[in-house]
Amino acid sequence: MKTNKLSLLFLLPVFTLAGFSQSSGFYDFKVKTLEGADFDFSTLKGKKVMVVNTASKCGYTPQYKDLEEMYEKYGSDMVIIGFPANNFMNQEPGSASDIRKFCTENYGVTFPMMEKISVKGNDIHPLYKWLTSKEKNGVMDSEVKWNFQKYLIDEKGNLVDVIYSKDKPSSEKVTAWLSAK
Repeated sequence: MKTNKLSLLFLLPVFTLAGFSQSSGFYDFKVKTLEGADFDFSTLKGKKVMVVNTASKCGYTPQYKDLEEMYEKYGSDMVIIGFPANNFMNQEPGSASDIRKFCTENYGVTFPMMEKISVKGNDIHPLYKWLTSKEKNGVMDSEVKWNFQKYLIDEKGNLVDVIYSKDKPSSEKVTAWLSAK
């Protein structure tokens, strides 16, 4: 079969755009817990998820208490996943064991906590690239502005909204999202 070069030039952008728009979805991510175990996001299908970047030495650190209360109240319908990050003024300098000890002893955290990652900059974790890029998540661009910024994911793995640090996990916006079917 003979193909002329001009036809191939017209097809190239179509193939490029098709491959470009098929970025990973939320359920494609696999991360490590604070203890080093594998955590596969595909296990979250059918649940609402709140992804939050955390820090132990931040003015918003008391939100751990609110997050734990939300997890206890809505845990059958929603999962909270904490990602310690040291991107803002060295407010999460500890090791995984330091972070676990701090969260457990001070706030009784039982929701899943993942390994420390970067949520912005050149070394941003792929999950946060997805959360912050409309090109990848298909919904919106955002920037992680500070610790305890929350991303809401629906039961189908779609990004729904971003809740900024100043808003508590139990804000009216979050509780309305949780009660919506």
